[in-house]
Amino acid sequence: MVDTHCHLDQVEGAVEAVIAAAGSAGVRRLAAVGLNGESIEHALGVAERHEEVVAIVGRHPNEAAGFDDADLDEIERASAHPRARAIGETGLDYYRDGAPREDQMRAFEAHLDLARRARLPVVVHTRAAEEDTFAMLREHADGLTVIVHCFSAPTRLAECVERGYLCSFAGNVTYPRSADLRVAAREVPDELILVETDAPFLTPQPVRGRPNEPANVVATAERVAAERGVPYEELERIVEANAARVFGW
Repeated sequence: MVDTHCHLDQVEGAVEAVIAAAGSAGVRRLAAVGLNGESIEHALGVAERHEEVVAIVGRHPNEAAGFDDADLDEIERASAHPRARAIGETGLDYYRDGAPREDQMRAFEAHLDLARRARLPVVVHTRAAEEDTFAMLREHADGLTVIVHCFSAPTRLAECVERGYLCSFAGNVTYPRSADLRVAAREVPDELILVETDAPFLTPQPVRGRPNEPANVVATAERVAAERGVPYEELERIVEANAARVFGW
C-alpha cells in the first residue's frame, strides 16, 4: 500500500522511525507534503534521504495570507527538485479562514498555473468552499492531473469522475457518521481512487484517539476494500498503480 498524503514534519516521533513503522505495516511509498517554506524544505530533505518518499510542494490555503510572487517563486524552485512530484496542497478553506479568501483564491490560481508549467499533478484541499473550489478547477485546471485530497465532497463525485479528478480517501471514510463518503468510496472508478492518511490528522476509526501516522493507511485501505467488495490485495494493486502513474513512482 502507499500513503499519498502525509505531513512528516508534524507526526509524532522521529521521522526515520515513522517511515520504518510504515514499511513494517506494508506501506511501500509515502508522499510528504510541504505547507509553507519550512515544511517544503523538510519534505524535500526527507525525500532526498529516503527513496520511498517523494515530496508535494506548495502553500496550504491557511498559509496563503499575503501570497505574492516571492512565495510563488519559492514553490517553483522547489518544484524543480527531482524528488518533487506534485504541486500542493493548494485550494480553499473557508472553515478556518486562516487567510483572507482573496489571498487563497490568488494562491490557488497561481498553483494551478504552476502545475501546468511544471507538468506536475496538483493536490487540492477544499473545506467549506466546494462551490468556489470546483469553479476554479473548471476554469483553470483543464488538462491537469488533479487529486482531491482527503476526499470529503460526495456530492461532487460525478463532477470529479467526469473531469478525471483522482479522489483520495483518508481516515474519515472509516468514521461512523461518514456513510456518504463510503458510498463515494464504493462508486469511484478504479482508475481514480487513492488512499492517504493526512497524518497526523484524521486517524482511522480502529486506532482513533491517537495521532495518525503513515502506517495507519492500511486501516483506511482495508475499510475501502471492504466497501468496494474486493480483497485488500486487489485494492492495493489498484491504488499503487494509480499512485505510480500520478507521482512517477
